[in-house]
Amino acid sequence: MAEVELKYRDITEKIIGASFEVHKFLGNGFQEVIYQRALAYEMRKAGLDFAREIEQDIFYKELEEPIGTRRADFVVEGKVLVELKAIIQLEDVHMAQALNYLKAYKIAVGLLINFGSKSLTFKRLVL
Repeated sequence: MAEVELKYRDITEKIIGASFEVHKFLGNGFQEVIYQRALAYEMRKAGLDFAREIEQDIFYKELEEPIGTRRADFVVEGKVLVELKAIIQLEDVHMAQALNYLKAYKIAVGLLINFGSKSLTFKRLVL
């Protein structure tokens, strides 16, 4: 069976690898911000360029003024949005939230990563 070529696979593999490194060292049970700081360290080590907690305006229909803002945990290489969680398990609401961020940021690929379970879990999202 031929391997499917995933968009930005090189970037997402590095992010996932860095996430596993963080989870291997810290385990579960910390607040999200702890994992965010540790992941920033690991992504820097992996040579990834990223921005953390970038505020994005949320617009509604033809309104010219934003109706609110949202901060994504990371935008990596300007191409991959990364949203972190530190909860027992990911649920559909977290997937919906991450997909909304992809739309708001106009980014095609995202990773939803959960450090809160016994084993690291992640979902790759594509718009």
